[in-house]
Amino acid sequence: MSAAFRLPLDAFYERETRHPRQRFLVQPTGGGQVETLTWADVGHQARCAAHWLRARELPQGSHIALISKNCAHWIIADLAIWMAGHVSVPLYPNLTADSVAQVLDHSEAALVFIGKLDDWPGMSAGVRSDLPTISLPLCPAGTFDFSWADLQRSSPIQDDPKPTADQLATIIYTSGTTGQPKGVMHSFGNLGFATTRGTQLFGLNESDRLLSYLPLCHVAERMFVELASIYTGQTVFFAESLDTFLTDLKRARPTALFGVPRIWTKFQMGVYSNIPAKRLDFLLGLPFIGKRVGHKVLAGLGLDALRIALSGAAPVPQTLLLWYRKLGLDVLEVYGMTESCGYSHIGLPGQNKPGWIGKPCPEVEVRIEPSGEVLVRSGATMLGYFKEPGKTAEAITKDGFLRTGDKGEEDAEGNLRLTGRLKEIFKTSKGKYVAPAPIENRLAVHARIEQVCVVGDGLSAPLGLCVLSAVGQQDAKGSARAGLHSSLEKLLEEVNGVLDRHERLRRLVVVKDSWAVENGFLTPTLKIKRNMIEAAYGARFEEWSERSEAVLWQD
Repeated sequence: MSAAFRLPLDAFYERETRHPRQRFLVQPTGGGQVETLTWADVGHQARCAAHWLRARELPQGSHIALISKNCAHWIIADLAIWMAGHVSVPLYPNLTADSVAQVLDHSEAALVFIGKLDDWPGMSAGVRSDLPTISLPLCPAGTFDFSWADLQRSSPIQDDPKPTADQLATIIYTSGTTGQPKGVMHSFGNLGFATTRGTQLFGLNESDRLLSYLPLCHVAERMFVELASIYTGQTVFFAESLDTFLTDLKRARPTALFGVPRIWTKFQMGVYSNIPAKRLDFLLGLPFIGKRVGHKVLAGLGLDALRIALSGAAPVPQTLLLWYRKLGLDVLEVYGMTESCGYSHIGLPGQNKPGWIGKPCPEVEVRIEPSGEVLVRSGATMLGYFKEPGKTAEAITKDGFLRTGDKGEEDAEGNLRLTGRLKEIFKTSKGKYVAPAPIENRLAVHARIEQVCVVGDGLSAPLGLCVLSAVGQQDAKGSARAGLHSSLEKLLEEVNGVLDRHERLRRLVVVKDSWAVENGFLTPTLKIKRNMIEAAYGARFEEWSERSEAVLWQD
């Protein structure tokens, strides 16, 4: 029997009442200045906006979209939507106009909040002219139907709306790696269950500080930043831009941080740009001073106050986890899906097993199908996909288990290891099945590789396609190219040395294109779109396979 838990708005009202003057949100406003909002400030603005939304007399439970980069008013608008009795539909702030139009149409959005964005002119065509728009503070220049100031002229609602646990709270659209994004429906109960259990697991409290920089529309940031702060009273700092990220990080000095492997790798590369890897490894290995060196490195990144460091959304190379451990920081892997509120498995301090994610989170049941697919069940499992009953039935078994689409295995202690995605596994012309993700993770440890995709459906042996990082591209243009080429050859040899014969890569191809959201190669969460990559380069797979060089450079 699951223990009781509070729902999100109840948790907010408690904070608003008990700690009205306590700092909640810290928003950069440019020029090194910040705006600090207390729980009372946030409550007042959300209640005024909720009054305005009620006055629109929309049907109860209407869907209201939110398009913005992370900022204080993203969270305030979300709270206002809930207080007004509606459903929030967040969109990624880097979508194309076509994708914006598709999500707004599919979600049946009745209104849309427009906030801080880098390319509003490129997105605006996706918003129908008859769909009312509301501009948030920090929004780009443009013509909008209403402003946040208009909403704030309404008097604040005086009641405390209390949605039920089974009431729809939000529709979160998946990033669409294999097709059109699906609208994942989560109830207030789903959010409350996952947040309550997760914050207890991590021991988060009012003294903790978070930096919000990954998209709030992604389930991980939504849960770990917005919902967790509401439940535990943490202070949320926001990043102003990529250029000010290090300054923002040092201002926040977060005590808890969620990152994706790419972010943790970028931190490492930033350190290596100041001190050679061999030199740092030597210093870290010295008795007595190694610990001080590690602390100094973390302080330079603004990470010296971290007590909870999490990585999710993709597997983390073990070498990267070990590197952070040498610095004195234990980065824990977490595993979850949009469909489970990101709540499923975690590696706990002192219990990490190399190559394994960790054990199920509290009250999560796990089942491994004969096919190897991992199934999970908990109070965080989605209600279903919006307007997709067929896909919902495919995703959730009759006894309530969620099909993750991931292949995996458990050890005797219940630790989970993922071995690939069911839909990504391909068959070579020799009839052998290959899971590309584990091979990609091995290739991705190279400091000059930004992205990688392993292909091989119908080929006699797999190929590795890679995009170089910005530094790698500079090396490729100059005298360092020969050294880079040799290091890629060595990488290929090392990776093939630990793979089964049928998995070994015949070639590693350095492609010329950049893979980005804008050109369709990446999802909004920066995951590769395999179908797009295979469509773009598939005509050359046979040619590349027949070449004799181990490492090829696309001409």
